[in-house]
Formats: sequence, C-alpha cells, structure tokens
Amino acid sequence: MRDLKRKDKLVEAAGDAYSKTLSLLTLDVCSDESVKQCVNSVKDRHIDILINNAGVGLVGPVEAISLDNMKQVFETHFFGVVRMIKEVMPNMKRRRSGHILVISSVLGLHGVAFNDVYSASTSSESQRLTLNTHSCISSSCHVIFSMIHHFYKFLMVFDSLHQVSMIEPGPVNTEFELKLMTEVSKKEFAGADPETLHHFRTCYLPTQVNLFQGLGQTPEDIAKVP
Repeated sequence: MRDLKRKDKLVEAAGDAYSKTLSLLTLDVCSDESVKQCVNSVKDRHIDILINNAGVGLVGPVEAISLDNMKQVFETHFFGVVRMIKEVMPNMKRRRSGHILVISSVLGLHGVAFNDVYSASTSSESQRLTLNTHSCISSSCHVIFSMIHHFYKFLMVFDSLHQVSMIEPGPVNTEFELKLMTEVSKKEFAGADPETLHHFRTCYLPTQVNLFQGLGQTPEDIAKVP
C-alpha cells in the first residue's frame, strides 16, 4: 500500500491471516525507489505471483484535462506495471517459474469517446467519437467521457509474454467508480464548451452510475476468472 495508515479495512477483512500468511508493505508503483525497496524486502526477492492492480480514474472532456493529470494516469497504469515487471521478471526467468497477472480493462479493446488517454492507443475510434460527439449523443451517451482513463490500456502488451496473463473486465461495481463520478461531477472543466459539459453532466455521468450499479460485476466475479 502507498499509505499503511489506511490498512484497517484490509486487516479486518484478512482476519487471522494477517501477520501469519499476509504481510503489508509500503509500495508506490510510481516510484522506482519504492518499487525496488519493496521487492528487496521480500526474502531472496522470491516472488511467485505478481498481480498488477494499482489504478486511478480520470474522465472528462480531453480539452479540459491537464497534461499533468494525464501523465499521472500513465505513471500508475502503464509505467507502474512496467516497473513491477522489470523488478520481478528477471528472477522468475532464472527460476523458470512464476506468473504475472495484469488487471487491465475492456476499454483497452474498445474505443470510447471522451476517454482519450485511457483508450486512444487502442485505435482511432475514441478520437473519432470525441470529434463527432453530437452524432453519437443520442445512441451512446454513456460511452463519451472516459477516454483519459483507458488511453494506456492497449499499451498493455505484456500478455505477449508467456509468463504474463491479462484480465480485461467490463464494469465492476465498487466504491472506486462511484467516488470518481461524484468527484468529477463537481469539477468545472474550464476549457470545455457549454454543450459538451451539458451532455457530460446530464447524460454521461448518471448513465455511467446506472451502468455500474445495474450491470457491474463484483470484485468476487473477477477473482473467479480461471
């Protein structure tokens, strides 16, 4: 965890496993030093399974989102995964054992307008939808505003490595998504035109909430993926 002060819920869920078969270490995937220190703290740097699940959310009209915020998404979702893989894979190769699991998103396979940074690397589809917002509002209002979150997803080429598996789930109903939508609904998004903001706030946001609450999978569903 980045901040062990926030461990209470995890410790409660772990029950008797905590301190017996479960240990908590400080780790920030955006920091080279933190990644190295964390792996070094493991006995013999022996890691059998690495699950890359760190994530941040970022949605909104791309013209109103700062480059610094976009870079944070890449640092966490793409370069964070790269850092972890670079740190553990050499040892796995020497032992000829081990597995790496990357939790990605279906948005890495399907372009969605206004989700530019999150999915634009997948294809030009997301950018096409963004540039033609008014033509797709009536039929696909719920897919317009999340591009930032999945631009990097298609960069997840690690599944081409035999030691790596990738899971790309659809909507997963957690506190993370609802918290993100609540925070985003309060932002001003200076730089976006009034009509775009109107569609974003009155169509996209409530539709997304309904989508995740009504059709979203649970984390337990994802954990059962074979």
